[in-house]
Amino acid sequence: MATPVVDIPAPLQSYWKNLDCGFPRVAEVFPECMQEAFAKLSNDGIDSYIEHARFLGKMGRGAEPILIFLEEWPGVAKSIGEDTLIDIMLFIRKMWKSPNSKAIVPFLQSLPVTARRLPTRDQISDYLSIALDLMERTTGSVHGIHQTFPSPGLPEMFKQIPVLLSQLSLAGLKIWADYGVRYYDDHPERQVEYFSLHSADSKAVLQRERHGTLLVDNDRKLSMYMRGLWQDEDMLIPYSSAFDELRKPIPYYDKLGIRLPDVYDDAHGVLGIDRYRATLAHIIGHRRWTKAIIADNMSPFQRMAAEFLEDCRVEHLAMREYPGLRRIFAALHPAPAEDACDVTKESSVRHRLTMLSRAILDPHHPYKNPNIIDFARRFHESMQQSDSSTQDISELAITFVARTRLQSDNLPKTHFKDTVIDYRDDNRQMWKFIEEGDEEEAFDEQRKIEPGEELKGLPPRHYHEWDYNSQNYRPDWVSVYEGLHPQGNPADIDKLLEKHAGLAKRLKKMLDLLKPQDKVRIRYQEEGSELDLDVAIRSLIDYKSGAQPDTRINMGHRNDGRNIAVMLLLDLSESLNEKAAGSQQTILELSQEAVTILGWAVEKLGDPFAIAGFHSNTRHDVRYLHIKGYSEKWDDEVKGRLAAMEASYSTRMGAAMRHAAHYLEKQQADKKLMLILTDGEPADIDSKDGRILIEDARQAVKELDQQGIYSYCINLDPKADEYVSDIFGKQYTIVDNVAQLPEKLPELFISLTK
Repeated sequence: MATPVVDIPAPLQSYWKNLDCGFPRVAEVFPECMQEAFAKLSNDGIDSYIEHARFLGKMGRGAEPILIFLEEWPGVAKSIGEDTLIDIMLFIRKMWKSPNSKAIVPFLQSLPVTARRLPTRDQISDYLSIALDLMERTTGSVHGIHQTFPSPGLPEMFKQIPVLLSQLSLAGLKIWADYGVRYYDDHPERQVEYFSLHSADSKAVLQRERHGTLLVDNDRKLSMYMRGLWQDEDMLIPYSSAFDELRKPIPYYDKLGIRLPDVYDDAHGVLGIDRYRATLAHIIGHRRWTKAIIADNMSPFQRMAAEFLEDCRVEHLAMREYPGLRRIFAALHPAPAEDACDVTKESSVRHRLTMLSRAILDPHHPYKNPNIIDFARRFHESMQQSDSSTQDISELAITFVARTRLQSDNLPKTHFKDTVIDYRDDNRQMWKFIEEGDEEEAFDEQRKIEPGEELKGLPPRHYHEWDYNSQNYRPDWVSVYEGLHPQGNPADIDKLLEKHAGLAKRLKKMLDLLKPQDKVRIRYQEEGSELDLDVAIRSLIDYKSGAQPDTRINMGHRNDGRNIAVMLLLDLSESLNEKAAGSQQTILELSQEAVTILGWAVEKLGDPFAIAGFHSNTRHDVRYLHIKGYSEKWDDEVKGRLAAMEASYSTRMGAAMRHAAHYLEKQQADKKLMLILTDGEPADIDSKDGRILIEDARQAVKELDQQGIYSYCINLDPKADEYVSDIFGKQYTIVDNVAQLPEKLPELFISLTK
C-alpha cells in the first residue's frame, strides 16, 4: 500500500515517510503527536520514536499498537527516560514472537500509569522481568498438553496494572503474580479470574501484600474504642476499596454490621488508625442521633443537602463530647477553593454544599459567599438552641437549596474536585420510603439465606495454609465449618465400657496415683487463710526482745495436683471404615472403643477435656464436629454423639488442628495437650502435591507450640514412619497393632500427663 503524504505538513513529511504507515487513523493524529514529541524528546529520541513506531505499525496487529505508542510515549519518556524504550521494545518483541501478541495493546495502554508509579529505568526493568516470567511460565502448558497458545493471565494483569501498582510494591507484585502462576498455570479460566482480580484468592494475596493500616489487624483495637468511648459495639466488616474504581464504595452500616474499607493509608497528616476512628465516630453519631425521615417528597438536590447538613450535625454533637475529634475531622475534610467551580460549565451543587460543610466545621474558613456565611451561622444558632433534630436540619437544608439554586445546577457535568469527604458514610439510614422504588434498598430488610447455607450451621471460619514452595501462607485458604456431631444411642457406649471392665479396673489403680492429692501448706505468707502459730510466736519473741519481727506470720494452702487441659482430635476420614489388620472390627470401631475408655479415664481424673472429629472435602469444606466440650460432663448426650461416629471424605489435618487450638488455648491451665488420633497422612482430593498438606500440618504443629500447646500424634498407619516424624518430630507413637488401641490409648495418655 502506498504511504499517503497528503494532509501531513511539509516539515513532517520526512518523518512520515520513515514511519511508512498506511493507516489513515495514524495520519490524522501524527502531526499532533510529533508536536508533543518535539517538545519532550531529544533529536535521538525522536529518531528512536519513529523507528520503533514503524515496527509497531508493521507487526500485523492493526493500527492500535502504533496509535497508542505515538500518543503516549513522549509523556512516558518524560517520566522514565528515553533509554528505557530499549527495554520496553525488547519485551514487546518477545511478546510478538510468542503467541502473546494480543497482550501488546493492554501493555502499551498501561504504560502511562506504570511510568507514574515506577519512574526509574531500574524499576521498569524489574517490572518487565515480572511480566516476562509470567509470560514464559504460563504460555503453552495447560494440563500437560504441549501446544502453542497464549498466556491467559498476561493481558489480564496489564489491564489491572493501575490497581496493582497503586496497592503493591514491586516485591509485592512479584509475590502476587508468582502465586497466580504456581496455583493456576494449568487452569486457564481460573488463571484469568486470578489475574483479573475477580477471584477471592487473588484479592486475599493482594490484601496481604498491601501497605497501610489494615482493618483486620486493628479490629480488636477499634472495637474497644467503640465500647470504651461510645458505649456502642457491632461487627466491623471490611470491603475492598481497590476493585471497584467505577462505583467507589463508601462506609455504611446495616443490620449485619459496620462496613469499612479494608485498608486506610495515612493521609493529610492523619494516621490510618485515626481515619478509622473518625469514620466510626461519624457512623456512631448517626446511630445515636439520626432519626429516619420520609424521603418521597424531596428532590435529589434537597436530599443531598439534607445529608450534608445531617453529617455536620452529628459531627458537631460528637465533637461536643470529644473535642479532640475536631483536629481529625478538620484535617480530613476537604477545603474547596471558592472560585474552583466554573458555574457556566459545571453543576456546583456539591461544591456549594462542601463549602458550607467546611464553613460549619472551621470557624476560620476563607469563604466570602454571603449565603455560606449566613447558613453556617444559622446552623450553629440552631444547635445552640435545642441541638436540633434530623427533621429540623433537613428543613434548613431545603431552605439553603432554594436560596442558592442556579440554572447551571442541572448541567450533566458536576464539579467533584475537593468535594469527597471520605470518612463519612452513605446516609442510607437517614431515609425511609412510603413507596419503595427499584433503586432503594430497605434498611430493615432481613438477611436472605442462600440455598444450602443453612445446612452448614455456623458461618465458616477461614484459616491460612502453609505453602512450602513459596515459604509463605496462602491467606484465608481453608473454610472450616463446625457443628455438633449427630446423636446416637448412649447405651452402646455403656456396653463398650462393660466389655473392657478388666482394663478399666487396671487403669483405675493408675489413675488413683495421678489424682490431685490433699492440700499442701504454704508457710511464711504476709496474707493467708490462717495464722502460722510457730512463726507468730517467734515473731512475738523477736518483737519483745527489740529485734525486727518477721511479718510473714500467715499461711495458705494449694492443691498438690494436676492442671492440664486436653483436646482429643479424631481423624474421621473414609479410610477408618477399613478392617483393622488381625481383627474383625473396623479401625473406626476400635477408635470408638479407645476414645470411650479414654473419656471415662479422664473424667475420673477431672481434667478439662474435649473431643472433636474432622474430615474434609476440598479446602472449601472442612468439617469440624464437636463430640464433647470442655464444659460438658461425660453424660448420655456426649456418649450419644460418640456412639454415632461415622467416617468419610479426606484428612486436611492442619486446618483442623488450628481450629481445635482456637478452643484449647482459651483454657486456663498450666499445661495444654492436643492428642491427634489418625490412621494416615494428611491428604485431600484438591491437593495435587502430596507433600503440601504434610508441610502444612508440620507448620501447624509449630504454631501450636508457639501458643503453648503440646501436640502429640497417635498414628495407626504401619507406614507412618515415612512422614509422621516430619510433622511431629519425636512427639508421636505408632500403634502397629490397631486391635490393641483401646488399651494403648489411655495408657499413653497417662504416661504423657503423669
